[in-house]
Amino acid sequence: MFFKRLKEDIDSFIARDPAARSRLEVALLYPGFHAIQVYRMSHWLWKREFHFIARLLSQAGRFFTGIEIHPGATIGRRFFIDHGDGVVIGETSEIGDDVTLYQIVTLGGISPSVDSHMQVNQKRHPTLEDGVIVGSGAQVLGPITVGKDARIGANAVVTRDVPPGVTAVGIPARVVMPRDKEHAKDFVAYGTPTDGCPDPVLRTIDNLRAQVATLMERVDELESQYDTAQKQDTSGVGKKKKVVISGGDA
Repeated sequence: MFFKRLKEDIDSFIARDPAARSRLEVALLYPGFHAIQVYRMSHWLWKREFHFIARLLSQAGRFFTGIEIHPGATIGRRFFIDHGDGVVIGETSEIGDDVTLYQIVTLGGISPSVDSHMQVNQKRHPTLEDGVIVGSGAQVLGPITVGKDARIGANAVVTRDVPPGVTAVGIPARVVMPRDKEHAKDFVAYGTPTDGCPDPVLRTIDNLRAQVATLMERVDELESQYDTAQKQDTSGVGKKKKVVISGGDA
């Protein structure tokens, strides 16, 4: 079982990192792979209530890899951390199968909430369902759920649930558009939105700007027509006055 899981982890790196040339290279030179193996050992200890030793082991892994994974987190199969430096995964995080994280990603907690019975709510960190990709620098905060096959864009700050199969970008993160279901499970590096999905806020702003420009053109046209009409009325009144005066002299 251990060696099967180990092979799965190595193969997940080879499948998702084109720079990986061999299993030996991944096993010896990839800090993301090392961090995952340290987590698996520390998590085994954590579940058996060897909490201090588990934390000590995880801190040693953090020192050597730059990746901090709390031993209390729950992580599924074929987890892939690319580059990895600065990754932080909190204690109550839950990660499904085939999830990908890039560097400087934080799965962070919020202050413990207290219910009506004054009991601390222990779930403080996010849940990432199967196939989620989180781009570099993204912050996923609080006890929220990122749905299956969703993508989080680089540097996004996610504080609300993300539906399955969509892309979320921005600060705070917004869902830009549902992904094409036929390609929902395709692996895309860094969670980049390659399916031509524009930001809805920017699209709304562009529409408003176009409407304002059209209204300004219409106002200019009406003002021009009004000025022309005023000039014609003024000219007509002047002619009438001249006719009256000349008639009086006669």
